[in-house]
Amino acid sequence: MVVDILKNLYYRPMQPIAEIANTLSRSIPSVTKQLNGLLTKDIIVEKGYAASTGGRKAIQYMLNEDLPHIVISISIDQFYTSIASTNLRAEVLCAENNIPIDLKDPKASNLIIDGLAHFLSTHHINTQLIIGIGISMPGFVNSETGLNESYNEYSPLYNIREQIEFKFNIPATIDNDSRCVAWAEKKFGAAQASQHSLVINLNWGVGLGILINDDIFKGTSGFAGEFSHIPLSDTLTLCSCGKRGCLEVEASISAAIRNIQNDIKKGEYSIYEKLEGEHNNKIEALIEAVKIGDQVAINNTGKIGYLLGKGISTLIHILNPHKIIISGRGAEIGQILTPHIQVAINEYSIPKIAKETMLSISNLHKCAQQLGTTALVIEKYIARIIN
Repeated sequence: MVVDILKNLYYRPMQPIAEIANTLSRSIPSVTKQLNGLLTKDIIVEKGYAASTGGRKAIQYMLNEDLPHIVISISIDQFYTSIASTNLRAEVLCAENNIPIDLKDPKASNLIIDGLAHFLSTHHINTQLIIGIGISMPGFVNSETGLNESYNEYSPLYNIREQIEFKFNIPATIDNDSRCVAWAEKKFGAAQASQHSLVINLNWGVGLGILINDDIFKGTSGFAGEFSHIPLSDTLTLCSCGKRGCLEVEASISAAIRNIQNDIKKGEYSIYEKLEGEHNNKIEALIEAVKIGDQVAINNTGKIGYLLGKGISTLIHILNPHKIIISGRGAEIGQILTPHIQVAINEYSIPKIAKETMLSISNLHKCAQQLGTTALVIEKYIARIIN
């Protein structure tokens, strides 16, 4: 129960005993006993009073703000890696974002490990204070074995978690990037008040995290949520998975950027061409172009929104979720995506089923993966702060 209390106070600080007991479905006396033990060790502290409900105000508890422990997160996508150090209040202490590492590069694993070593050295981080390293990345990541089965066993990316543990002598954990994004939405974002939600991680690809009964649904082999490879594309363009017609080919940010570049080659003017040279990450160039009001960027963003809505319609029919949440980098241009997604949902969904599903745009944006990756460590290793 102690670990559950610690996790609960990480996600929702400032809680009275009755609220903690209710959340954990435990008795107040049993929770009180554990809290007293944590108070004695200065792991938690009393912090003010909860609002009165008519009787005496209840004392609230939170993790001790003076605890020096930190979490390291490594958030990996197809082309860039971000590394962050976080305290036990989910606050980023320091970060290095958009480190250019292409996962197709044979040296990608070495570059990730070298990037982490450089990060720890540059920011003078005491490794003795790190309770764990969280890693999130695309692919068929088996969180139980710690392997990324998108790669063969001879690829260094297959067991990147094990390599990081060995190199730094710090416990590490790994999961799929979209599942981490979904968990961040559950604990910090738009899925907090919903038991059944589907979280679309719109980035270079199109990932999916499935939240059922307030937990991540992984499926039999742990790979549930491969939304991007549903064959809904109207073209026969080859997908990165080796198949043709995958949704990702037309409904990802990669697709929008590719289409913008093609329009520019045909002679259309777009500010994106200038912004692409100014930004390290092409996604940031696209987002800025859309926000400026560039018509070519807006038009191609709308196109991926419509195809995304077509795929979402399939999910609505199969899972009948309470919420569909657009998260990840794509959420930053949600105001353009939303009407196009909704048009497709109206066109392809049975109204009786779709009317109960809410479409929501996340406010976590690019922070979602980092928050979810950090939470991997909290879920698995937070007990280490007691020792």
